[in-house]
Amino acid sequence: MIKFLDLEKINNRFRDEIDGRIANVLDRGWYLLGGENDNFCDHFAEYVGTKYCLGVANGLDALTLIIKAYDFAPGDEIIVPANTYIATILSISENGLTPVLVEPDINTYNIDPKKIEEKITERTRAIMVVHLYGRAVEMKEIWDLAKKYNLKVFEDCAQAHGAIYDGHRVGNLSDAAAFSFYPGKNLGAFGDAGAITTNDEDIYKKVKTLANYGSDKKYHFQYRGKNSRLDEIHAAVLDVKLKYLDADNERRREIARYYIEHITNPKIVLPTLNGMDEKSCVWHVFPVRTENRNAFQQYLTDNEIQTIIHYPIAPHKQPAYAEWNNLSYPITEEIHDTIISLPISPVMTDEEVKKVVEVVNAFN
Repeated sequence: MIKFLDLEKINNRFRDEIDGRIANVLDRGWYLLGGENDNFCDHFAEYVGTKYCLGVANGLDALTLIIKAYDFAPGDEIIVPANTYIATILSISENGLTPVLVEPDINTYNIDPKKIEEKITERTRAIMVVHLYGRAVEMKEIWDLAKKYNLKVFEDCAQAHGAIYDGHRVGNLSDAAAFSFYPGKNLGAFGDAGAITTNDEDIYKKVKTLANYGSDKKYHFQYRGKNSRLDEIHAAVLDVKLKYLDADNERRREIARYYIEHITNPKIVLPTLNGMDEKSCVWHVFPVRTENRNAFQQYLTDNEIQTIIHYPIAPHKQPAYAEWNNLSYPITEEIHDTIISLPISPVMTDEEVKKVVEVVNAFN
């Protein structure tokens, strides 16, 4: 079986380095807010290009804490893509704000900048972009809208570690950005983990306090915060793997390039860079569309190729948001009804990549 993502093989490449760093944590006996956390956050901020990075417990917390730090009023609106993983939307709801869904561009799967302005109202306070599937959002129109209407811009970078837009890495294209280091991400920990990046010192200090129960001094609580901290073992693992992220992303680009050049089955709609630079996408997944998805997935399984659907049900069709269930977002719905992700990872062999192409091209 060609695995969708072979995490054991991915992480075993760094086994000796990781073992050594974990041993250091054990020897020090310090498990939270220690040297490993400081090292990783410093290195990740440098990598992203921001002044500050705060390690937190997971990507959802990162998004939630960013919004909480801005003290928006209950009922204020944040524009968000309709085509996203539900965590992006949950972070808005959790803060008592109103998510306003905007359709994606069918060619990029990301929020369509041309559809945003019509959704801006007097209650709009921010635009939350999601660099979905590893592809950077086209930001220039969004920056212009933010300036025109005095809005904040936030990034959900959970799937796009290392992607570059307009000379800057994602995470450095907004007022504040959230990352997830869930094990399957391009940069993955050994469990749930996340980070916030920003160039705003005041916001950095506030999210740091909020993530520590609202405390900036032991047993003194400035805010009603939460417990959301990146532990030392995860930080150590991430710091090791960060050194290899660009090389791993380049391997993903090589595989994506081969797929795009050699998959010729007319029943399969391939992703496109839509004129953007290759560096703008790190191919967290390789999403294709097909009208007969269930049959296609079963066919690939029968041929020893593992796939995953990202995602089968659109957020506005989920029971968690029943008030939206009767709404129509046809582009989002088309994507969720037809999309399926082929295997792509830095440890795939050339032979495995070629087999995927051959099997996909033989589907009828």
